[in-house]
Amino acid sequence: MNPANPPFESLLQQRLKASETFKVYQEAFRTATGLPLQFSGIDFEDRCVELGTIGTAELCEALNLCKSSCYACVDTNRRLLEEAEVKGPASCHCFAGLVSSAIPVRFRDSIIGYLKTGQVFTSQPTEEAFAMLLEKIGRNGMDPPTIDLLRSTFFQTRAVEPIRYASMIFLLQSFALQLGQQAETLAVQGRKEEPASVGKARVFIEQHLAEPLGLTTVARVAGLSESHFCRIFREVTGQTMTDYISRRRIELAKKALMNADARVSCVAFDVGFQSISQFNRAFTKVTGMSPTRWRAQQCS
Repeated sequence: MNPANPPFESLLQQRLKASETFKVYQEAFRTATGLPLQFSGIDFEDRCVELGTIGTAELCEALNLCKSSCYACVDTNRRLLEEAEVKGPASCHCFAGLVSSAIPVRFRDSIIGYLKTGQVFTSQPTEEAFAMLLEKIGRNGMDPPTIDLLRSTFFQTRAVEPIRYASMIFLLQSFALQLGQQAETLAVQGRKEEPASVGKARVFIEQHLAEPLGLTTVARVAGLSESHFCRIFREVTGQTMTDYISRRRIELAKKALMNADARVSCVAFDVGFQSISQFNRAFTKVTGMSPTRWRAQQCS
């Protein structure tokens, strides 16, 4: 599987990557942790972290001299993104023993990119581990200067305790959520001027979010046929009416869930969902996690 961003999502990812918000956080993260931070698209054929990114491990630069290691790096990136696509933030070790991580950045129901970091050991490098690395990349075909370069960079590579590394990834999870929210703002700013019919529909939806909202009713308020309304609404908002209503209800639910005493079931019905299972599915689809987990993360 190798997905490609639809043009709109791809454009959002590029705008976020070029934003001052990302650049400031990238520099702050690198300064605080010493690790590289990259915001990449969803191409499974990329490397884990592109060479040339500030903070890239010198060992990775040295391994780039070996063609087989390039293929192995792409394979590691593929495994990493496949896991992150399904489970959320993911980490895995490459053939050299370095850990890399990917944190998905979501816009509505889609992943538009990944925050990537890593290229460190999670335990101190050893002679045995270095010998295994040479075997994997074929030491018989290497000259002594190349082996010396690999040795020096291997043992100079940082080792970060797993518990500390996990804390760094947790910071990036919060930043990924912020980027997702900023993507929503950029999407709103970039859409075409809103027709009066869609404006009427959005106002009506906002006023009746806690109530059942059917297509027939909303289209009538907009003064359009159901088919025409569906087409215009999606063109302007980038979403179907059902998805739009669901996301608006989720935004209300997020505010209510910040109250630690509020029961999840009560919040679900208060914002307009007809069942707990429907609420849990919608919330997970939008945020990538359950309401309970999301609240625990926000209130920790």
